[in-house]
Amino acid sequence: MSEPTAAVVDSPGRVREENAFDPATILPFLQSQIADLPEGPLQLQQFQGGASNLTYQLTIGSRELILRRPPAGTKAKSAHDMGREVRVLSALAPHFPCPRPLAYCEDESLIGSSFFVMEKVGGIILRRDPPAGTVIAATRARQLCLNLFDTLLRLHSLDYAAIGLGDLGRPQGYVERQVNGWCERFGKAWTDDVPRCESLMSWLKQHMPPDSPRPGLIHNDYRFDNVVLSPQDGTRIIGVLDWEMCTIGDPLMDLGSTLAYWVQADDPAAMQTVRMQPSNLPGMLSRDEIVRHYCERSGRELDNYDFYYVFGLFRLAVIAQQIYYRYKHGQSRNPRFAAFGLFVGVLASLSERIIQKSTL
Repeated sequence: MSEPTAAVVDSPGRVREENAFDPATILPFLQSQIADLPEGPLQLQQFQGGASNLTYQLTIGSRELILRRPPAGTKAKSAHDMGREVRVLSALAPHFPCPRPLAYCEDESLIGSSFFVMEKVGGIILRRDPPAGTVIAATRARQLCLNLFDTLLRLHSLDYAAIGLGDLGRPQGYVERQVNGWCERFGKAWTDDVPRCESLMSWLKQHMPPDSPRPGLIHNDYRFDNVVLSPQDGTRIIGVLDWEMCTIGDPLMDLGSTLAYWVQADDPAAMQTVRMQPSNLPGMLSRDEIVRHYCERSGRELDNYDFYYVFGLFRLAVIAQQIYYRYKHGQSRNPRFAAFGLFVGVLASLSERIIQKSTL
């Protein structure tokens, strides 16, 4: 990666009208909860990436903080539970690279929802393509890829009971609950302009593997734009973000969800249209290479990852459909979400093609 500059560090912009609130309303609360907060007005900006919980930057003097809150409209309870995310971050921060929470507010009268504030991890966040003016050499792209998945392996190997998260989830029956749960969510969010996905859901239910004998702490939305890279060394991960769906479950399901985002250079054109991260760069590992590396480092066996990959694609399609449902029903006016129905169709078609070739 070329020498990072301020221009490549992820930065916030103007707050979207539908997500706006008066920052002065939360200033007394922050002053009561966070020691050594500078004096002065509170400036509010919004990060434009992401499509689930909303992320803002709060600036008071020279202090920069991050605020997280759920979106308006229909919500998935587990995905928008601010208290749960605060609990996960509080337990993880001493043991894993993630932000430290500073204040949590359940009083929805302040800004119309619960919210929490955490420290800011400043650095580089990769979106669909590297920032303008940034060149990532093939050797560094490979190292970045290895670091990404080694960090995921580190999470999966944490002793979750020892850090106080032993009751965060129920690993027994996890695979079945996930398949049935995402199928149910799709049915509730379905609109008549997207595929019904009936054969896809049937295939997933018929090919469920047993739960992993070694459950782990899983992120459930692990990808490049949820990790922060060091501004000094653009391959080193200094923070992992967006923990709202973290739980205890089957790490192979987490790997499948991550692979669903992984569009490699030789994938067909339909997949390239849904690429969300620079996983196509020369030097990046292929999905097969990632699975082999993961299994070698973890000691797990995975002869055929079709189920986990198809599950990841379907799960991503459901998430997109839930967001599209909010947009179509006027619960969000973000124009970016207008194309999410097409996104669902592409992911469903990709899944069906994999199923047709699968040896499972």
